[in-house]
Amino acid sequence: MSVHQRAPRQRDTAMTAGVSSLWRPCKDLTPVALRLTARRSTTACVKRLLACGSALAGALLPGFAFAQSATPMRGFDSADVAGYAVLLGSVSAALIFAAVLLRQRNRLDVEVRELRTAFSDCQHKISRYQTLIADKNRRTVIWDGHDGKAELLGHLPAETGAPQHDPDFLAFGRWLKPHSASEVERAIEGLRLNAKSFELVVETQRGEVLEVQGKLYGGRAYAHFVALDNLRAELAELKIERNRLRSSIATFESLLDSIEQPVWQRDGDGRLVWVNQAYCDAVEASSPQQAVQEGREILGTLTREKIRASATPESPFQDTVSTAVRGARTFFDVVDVRGPAGSCGMAIDVSASETLREELGRTLKSHADTLDHLATPVAIFDAERRLQFYNQAFQQLWGLEAKFLESRPDHAELLDRLRAAHKLPEQLSWKAWKENCLSVYRALETQTDLWHLPNGQTLRVIASAHPQGGATWVFENLTEQVNLETRYNTLVQVQGETIDHLSEGVAVFGPDGRIQLSNPAFRALWGITEAQAAVGTHIRLLEAACGPSYDKPDGWKAFGKMITSFEDERPSSQGTLELYSGLVLDYAVTPLPNAQTMLTFVNMTDSVRAERALKEKNEALRKADELKNDFVQHVSYELRSPLTNIIGFTDLLKTSAIGPLNERQAEYIDHISTSSSVLLTIVNDILDLATVDAGIMQLDYSEIDLSDLLDDVSMQMTDRLQEGGVTLEIAAPAQLGHLIADRQRLKQILIKILTNAVNFAPEGSVVSMKCWRDGSDFAFSVSDTGCGMSPDLVSSAFDRFSTSAKGGKRSGPGLGLSIVQSFVNLHNGEVKIESEPGRGTTVHCRIPNASLPQLIAAAE
Repeated sequence: MSVHQRAPRQRDTAMTAGVSSLWRPCKDLTPVALRLTARRSTTACVKRLLACGSALAGALLPGFAFAQSATPMRGFDSADVAGYAVLLGSVSAALIFAAVLLRQRNRLDVEVRELRTAFSDCQHKISRYQTLIADKNRRTVIWDGHDGKAELLGHLPAETGAPQHDPDFLAFGRWLKPHSASEVERAIEGLRLNAKSFELVVETQRGEVLEVQGKLYGGRAYAHFVALDNLRAELAELKIERNRLRSSIATFESLLDSIEQPVWQRDGDGRLVWVNQAYCDAVEASSPQQAVQEGREILGTLTREKIRASATPESPFQDTVSTAVRGARTFFDVVDVRGPAGSCGMAIDVSASETLREELGRTLKSHADTLDHLATPVAIFDAERRLQFYNQAFQQLWGLEAKFLESRPDHAELLDRLRAAHKLPEQLSWKAWKENCLSVYRALETQTDLWHLPNGQTLRVIASAHPQGGATWVFENLTEQVNLETRYNTLVQVQGETIDHLSEGVAVFGPDGRIQLSNPAFRALWGITEAQAAVGTHIRLLEAACGPSYDKPDGWKAFGKMITSFEDERPSSQGTLELYSGLVLDYAVTPLPNAQTMLTFVNMTDSVRAERALKEKNEALRKADELKNDFVQHVSYELRSPLTNIIGFTDLLKTSAIGPLNERQAEYIDHISTSSSVLLTIVNDILDLATVDAGIMQLDYSEIDLSDLLDDVSMQMTDRLQEGGVTLEIAAPAQLGHLIADRQRLKQILIKILTNAVNFAPEGSVVSMKCWRDGSDFAFSVSDTGCGMSPDLVSSAFDRFSTSAKGGKRSGPGLGLSIVQSFVNLHNGEVKIESEPGRGTTVHCRIPNASLPQLIAAAE
């Protein structure tokens, strides 16, 4: 194929491709797409067709260029070819544009017909819905979402009082009753926020009843207000009335439950159907329901029968009855009202009223008795100005006869009689003065006047009108008061002179901290002048003046805080100050009446010096006593070793190994042995006391068989009893049991007490020992029939080295009872002595049973 033949084909192919590429978008414009893209306008189609023509013209231009490069066709030049190309493109564009317009028009006609049909159907439906909604007995409120604006449809009858204007209709409180408006608002809020449907019956302010229904459809909230027909309205009114009655009954029941008077309700047969809380409390029931179920009656059977027989609807029962409430006799004012279906009653407790009435009578009588015993004359006149009460002081003041006063004279008559007896002050105008006196019955305030009587007495007359009428007259004799004031002033002067001449320093301060008075001793002790302690001087200035003598915090600074304190309770304080001058002052801060405070200072310099000297001497004595104890303890330790040797050698001399002894030698050896044993006992006692004083003695606790211990003690005391010619009688139970204690120390206690009793018991007498168990403790007493002890000796019997040779067979060092007391105290026991001169002595002792921890500690 030649070049000239290929060129037209290439132009045709390019034009076809361009038209296809531009037509494809137009072909895709289906009716559905046109509806979804909001019906694109014809202008858009025109723009596409123009674009298509431009594309055709562009497709022809390459062919023209190609033809220009090839061999030119005969009869056509370049301009002709270009013109034909433009013409052909324009014609093609016009044809395509016409075809597209025709197709688009057909589509638009179809869509218009469809839209007209759909619009007609919608109008028909809307008309039908509006016909249903526009019912005169219904109005619907629609909300779209939580915050959407309300849309209102329909109307309510005018007689309901519902506003026709939308904003006024939504203001429910303006046309619904308050409780109905609040219910509707709460229900709508629950519907819109929580999708909670509701049905209510509400009442308008005109008394009409509406039914309100709230539901949720498709995310929109609907509230339907429906005016009910006659039957439904009547039922709704009955429902509202029932709710109102229930609410009223509940309110009245709550009110009756809150009062203190028992209230009850009975059915036609007289059975309880309801009681309040006070009734429940009165019959001691746990709840009102229990009182009703169990039929607990607050009134007696006779009272209930009396009420049933006498109470009628026209004449309620009213009477005061007595009954027992919580075990106490109580009086009630009972009111019982009978109705068609039963009765109800109330009991008002009048016991307190009766008590108050009696108490008031007793109080009035007491007041009258009190006034009658007053030294101040009192007279009470009633509303008719007649004398109602007077006391003995009134009669004595005016010297009136009891018969005249008992006749209840008029006040004016009483004044005239007193004037005639020359007992009232002389007046220039008697009538005006009397009228002024009687004006108190019309006065609102108390009137006070001074009467100067002819006999020289001065009376303060206080007249006070009563709210119920009448007046009280009080005659206060000021003559004695004047005398008292005179004596008081004299007393103040005497006290001032007394204070000025006291050796103690005294200063009195007011509540503002300023000095009220001071004496010369105060100024001399603190070395200040009279001007520095003048009346009215503040304590701060006084503190500065006394600073050179003493300026420590516990001095005037502390005084200032206590004197100017605002605390309700002002405590007193005492102490001692040592001034820089060497003076030692004892001070006392004493609160006085009227918030005043008194400071007193006593010079204790000499006493303190003497006290210090005594303390130094006492300390020296204490050290000397310690030195003595140390010396005695040391000597005792030093004596024990030679004594042991002496006792050992004495025992050795008694044996046959040394050789036989003559009678005198044996007697001397016995004396040596006995004296050595006594001396060893004394040394051991001193060492025991020294050990106790040092606090290092420890008890060796063990379980002791008390019967064995008593046998051991009795056997060891045999020689001593024979030597003193005394018999020992032990009275003890067969089974004394066991005791946890230190056996050795307990044995020492028993032996020393028995030894002391044997020493003072007369020859041929009996020493009695009684033993018993006091709970777990071991108690015993030892009695002798010796000379006894005086109270002074009894009080010092346990003192160390305390001896009384009177009546004793032998005198000892006076350590036995001291050892006893020390060992008993170590056992946490008790020991005491009972004795009278000439009647012997009894020693009582109690040793407690040691605890298990003590036994374990002793074992360790």
